[in-house]
Amino acid sequence: MKACEGKLGRVFVVRLEDGDIVPTCLERFAGEKGIAVGHVILIGDIDGGEVVVGPRDSVERPPQPMLLPVDGAHEVVGTGVIAPSADGKPVLHIHAALGRSGQTMTGCLRQGVTTWLVAEAIIYEITGVKATRLPDKSSGFNLLEVGE
Repeated sequence: MKACEGKLGRVFVVRLEDGDIVPTCLERFAGEKGIAVGHVILIGDIDGGEVVVGPRDSVERPPQPMLLPVDGAHEVVGTGVIAPSADGKPVLHIHAALGRSGQTMTGCLRQGVTTWLVAEAIIYEITGVKATRLPDKSSGFNLLEVGE
């Protein structure tokens, strides 16, 4: 395990509107506000896009993602971490549970999902930490690396 300690910086309340794409719009917002590292909480509704629901084979490297389409408006609750990529741009890694008509799917929103009517996010900026998302050759993912 690797860890570092930071402090709570600014707190933002964000309203996502119909058609906004998660995580793209939150990454853009983080860039505009100069948020390097942060925690995101998301609630609301989405309709459209795809959710990564796991690798097809847990042993295969790099893993092949399993994608499920979001078909119809779903309630959503999610949480994620913003950290800069190697080139300094904010990248949001966010997982969420999506529900509709008594059925729930849970997964990563990295592929992008579209807001239906409205969603709300709270972004907590974390200052004084060194964290970067760097490419990992084995997994093919951009993994969070933290400094001490």
